[in-house]
Amino acid sequence: MFDAMCLSHFARAERLDVLRDLLVGTACLTTHVVREEIRAGVEAYPLLQAVLDADWLGLARLDSLEEIKCFAKWVQRIGSSERDLGEASVFSATELYGGIAITDDREAVAVGRAHGLEVHGTVWLLASAVQDGKLSEVAAGNIVDALSVTGMRLPCSGSTFGPYLRRNGGT
Repeated sequence: MFDAMCLSHFARAERLDVLRDLLVGTACLTTHVVREEIRAGVEAYPLLQAVLDADWLGLARLDSLEEIKCFAKWVQRIGSSERDLGEASVFSATELYGGIAITDDREAVAVGRAHGLEVHGTVWLLASAVQDGKLSEVAAGNIVDALSVTGMRLPCSGSTFGPYLRRNGGT
């Protein structure tokens, strides 16, 4: 279940196809709230349109009363600023439908994990791809550098990706 940050930076780095290829065979979803966050950025960053056009990225709906109540619960837990609504929607969909929430917002990660969700970020995705033999460590480092050029703040650079993983147990 993807939050906007990972999708947005992969699109802006023109690597959304790489993300798709790394996740072949895995159901990839986001929420309407996240899609609206992406849509709001298209004028400033036209490359974001690729996220909206991605046929491999499904939509987890939050329409029923139970789903809306769950969303409201996560809004209270994470925060109600416009910036936090995407994470709240992703966490509610993850709670309701299972799976793994992907966000690079450290505070949101801590809240999600504190409430029992499996939550990871972009570096974890890349580390998993290296571990599964889908990417070499060098290729993953190159992606880290490409994402960093778009302004994404990650806990390591491309050249320190391998050592970072070894120090932090792969995540």
